[in-house]
Amino acid sequence: MPTETHTIQLKTKGNAEIVDITDDVQQALTDGDIINGIVTVCVIGSTSAITTCEYEPGLVQDIPALMDKLIPEGSYKHDQTWHDGNGHSHLRSSLVGPSITIPFNDREMILGTWQQIIFIDFDNRPRDRRITVQILGD
Repeated sequence: MPTETHTIQLKTKGNAEIVDITDDVQQALTDGDIINGIVTVCVIGSTSAITTCEYEPGLVQDIPALMDKLIPEGSYKHDQTWHDGNGHSHLRSSLVGPSITIPFNDREMILGTWQQIIFIDFDNRPRDRRITVQILGD
């Protein structure tokens, strides 16, 4: 089965910054030769995540607020080991996950009207991020 691999590069601020990458993923499908299949979107790194939600101002504020309640900054064993203060970033990333897979037909992702693909940078500092988009199908 044919595969294609694309890369999305981002410069992020960290601290639960959310970026809508739906158009970037769609562009990879549009530019490719595969018409029907699945697309996997995976962030490289252990302090960020990929998921879907309605990308709107309220949720862009609600998601970081929820993470602050569930996994607040603090003193975690990771911080005691590495002294980098981002133990909470790793835990948040593990909770949400590094990747998603979405089906597509005729080079169009099968997503709900209000469902966008978002990247969340949980680290405690700015980062250069790389996201792999792998397309599998026919």
